[in-house]
Amino acid sequence: MIFAIEEINNSNSLLPNVTLGYEIYDSCTSTVGAMRAAMALSSSTIVIARTTGTFHIPIVTHFATCACLSNKNEFPTFFRTIPSDYYQSRALAQLVKHFGWTWVGTVRSDNDYGNNGMSVFVEAAKDEGVCIEYSEAILRNYPKQRITKVVEVIKRSTSKVILAFLPLTEMDVLLEEILLQNVTGLQWVASESWITARYFATPRTSTVISSVIGFTITKSTVPGLNDFLVKVHPSKSPQNALLKEFWEASFACMFSQRNETTDVKLCSGKEKLAELSNEYTDFSELMSSNVYKAVYAVAHALHELLTCKQGKGHTLNESCVDKVVKYLHEVNFTTHTGERVYFDLNGDPTARYELVNWQKGEDGEIKFVTIGYYDASLPAGNGKLKLAWPAETCALSQKPKSVCSESCQPGTSQAVIRGKPICCFSCIPCAAGEISNVTDSTKCIKCPLEYWSNEDRTECILKKVEFLTFGETMGKMLTAISVIGASLTAATGLIFFHFMETPIVKANNSELSFLLLFSLILCFLCSLTFIGRPSQWSCMLRHTVFGVTFAMCMSCVLAKTIVVVNAFKASVPGSNVLQCSAPLQRLSVLCCTLIQVVICALWVSLAPPVPNRNTAYSTDKVILECDVGSAVGFWAVLGYIGLLSLMCFVLAFLARKLPDNFNEAKFITFSMLIFCAVWITFIPAYVSSPGKFTVAVEIFAILASSYGLLFCIFLPKCYIILFKPEKNTRRHIMGKMHAKSH
Repeated sequence: MIFAIEEINNSNSLLPNVTLGYEIYDSCTSTVGAMRAAMALSSSTIVIARTTGTFHIPIVTHFATCACLSNKNEFPTFFRTIPSDYYQSRALAQLVKHFGWTWVGTVRSDNDYGNNGMSVFVEAAKDEGVCIEYSEAILRNYPKQRITKVVEVIKRSTSKVILAFLPLTEMDVLLEEILLQNVTGLQWVASESWITARYFATPRTSTVISSVIGFTITKSTVPGLNDFLVKVHPSKSPQNALLKEFWEASFACMFSQRNETTDVKLCSGKEKLAELSNEYTDFSELMSSNVYKAVYAVAHALHELLTCKQGKGHTLNESCVDKVVKYLHEVNFTTHTGERVYFDLNGDPTARYELVNWQKGEDGEIKFVTIGYYDASLPAGNGKLKLAWPAETCALSQKPKSVCSESCQPGTSQAVIRGKPICCFSCIPCAAGEISNVTDSTKCIKCPLEYWSNEDRTECILKKVEFLTFGETMGKMLTAISVIGASLTAATGLIFFHFMETPIVKANNSELSFLLLFSLILCFLCSLTFIGRPSQWSCMLRHTVFGVTFAMCMSCVLAKTIVVVNAFKASVPGSNVLQCSAPLQRLSVLCCTLIQVVICALWVSLAPPVPNRNTAYSTDKVILECDVGSAVGFWAVLGYIGLLSLMCFVLAFLARKLPDNFNEAKFITFSMLIFCAVWITFIPAYVSSPGKFTVAVEIFAILASSYGLLFCIFLPKCYIILFKPEKNTRRHIMGKMHAKSH
């Protein structure tokens, strides 16, 4: 301070023709002493700020960091060149989070400094996801039993990191008790007040406190200060009793013999401060730049006060003396080192800190190593201050783990344990269909509809798409059965064509038989359209082809049944009843088939079947299916086929008593029984079958009913044609009919 004042007094540009003076008082770290000194314009900061603020007397401090002093309603004339603890507390919260310490203990001083600083830290720690296991408060004048209880709480705790937001005096008291109870294995995080205090960095304390980390005020060099300090001498300031006391203490001498019994040598005055090695000459740890800036801020305010210039909102007629506080608010200058000095609306400077770590040097002594920086003026990220640490190489290479619960690995999520802080949790595996791909996830993320979680529940993968393919076993079997059926039907047609002139073929109405065989071939082959990946065209084709071919097949069977009934109702075989019915047979088949064609056309035009990705039925796969579009259309097609088959069955059943040698009606009855049984069974099986098995059930119904028609109607005739040719005669076929007629 004295150096800065003398520098200003020697300046021709700042306060020319004005000499600054000063008075120095000591509060002795006592509020009572501070109050006494306040009336003499000096004190510990909070006491004097409350007192002098009433009289609009500004106070500028280089050391008071309490965030409470930023309250302009309570401290309207307060300014400082050291950052507010508001920023330090938030920086400390980000620091412990950066190292993964989410479970910490805290000790604070039970005064404005500790309580305000810890209050901001607790709030910031909560935002960072850091939990506080315990928070204790001490003062240096507390009874020893109370300090002992605080240390016992620290010993019983499970957290391995402790934040000590304490002034030097309280830290000294706490450290003595820590040493007494031999509390080791803790990682200490320090506030700016003691992080660079060499008093604590000794071999004695290193057994319980080492690798300390914390923030300190950014250091800057004051040009010329070093030379000034080493040139200080009592002879230059004989009235300065403090300087004499300092000189005697530093060199272990006395300027005058106060006691004849003492053996202390007299000070010669030739002692040199440059040869000392103590805190006074350790310029790197001095907060000299803050004092320097504080003095210059006052000088610049006084300079504006004395000149009382226009252009800053004041007029020459105003009383400039009452505007000292306003002039301090307007201070904005740059020091000789290029550092800009100004105050915000709260009287605070920009917050900048250095991150310091205690590291043991090669000589075994503790060194304070700067390992990073914190600058509150940097752009905020997500509403929080951004750290700017260029390095993480520090004595924390073996940093302790301080967590209430172990981290939850990807594939799990945190579940809060009732009655405990949020940092204490259980790890619950994600449910099927949900994932977490980061450590310590608070919840599992549900996969999109067409995705599913992998076995580890760490990523969403595309669901398996399921549909009946030609390559799988079931698809191959159904394809083979379909082709075999079509081949057998074609072979039957060839047999009938080869033996077309024989009585049994003629008697079975060869025209209807060939048309029925052709429709059966289509029925067998239409089942193939149900296999493979559903598409727009295949979905429409499979249902419409199925409906039309089966309608044609049933129309043929119905026509054959009518022919049989009419033939044996006539008195003479081969009469005009059978011959006249031939055009009617073709017309009936055509008309019955056209009705189904119209139904299918309306279905396809109004609400056609379309491919559908069914994600509702199965959680781990997508069912690729054909949505019928219109349920009415689908069941209308099936219902019409059912109606035709029912008519065939009724007519054939009524004609079951015809002569045995030509009992066509009996065979049709059996085929219709099989057909109806298959399709009646199909309905519940179709509704309840999952995924691709729905398609398989539909194909099975098509093939089973087709085989039933083929075997029941044509197999007996093929057997007679190929293996019993002696029965393939008109006499044998019509023999019993004549007997029955008589």
